[in-house]
Amino acid sequence: MPEEDTQQQRNLRKVLTATVVSDKQNKTLVVKVYRRAAHPLYRKVVTFTSKCYVHDENNEAKVGDVVQIMETRPLSKTKRWRLVTILKRAVTE
Repeated sequence: MPEEDTQQQRNLRKVLTATVVSDKQNKTLVVKVYRRAAHPLYRKVVTFTSKCYVHDENNEAKVGDVVQIMETRPLSKTKRWRLVTILKRAVTE
């Protein structure tokens, strides 16, 4: 039997694109995830936002960066996501 069949495979993890809103904590980012969906009753397209805490091991991302985050095991009371890549850097003055 191949090794894939004998080992239990890990579930697929969610990958989202988000914008960094705070980087003041050590190794932690606060990001906003924007999601557009139709209102259940009125069918108007509404933008929903979610705030997520993200683990940033090397303190790479800064406020305003667009980042890709991935779901992971709980790292603390609130952190459930980790930084994958920085898609677009914020413009610095």
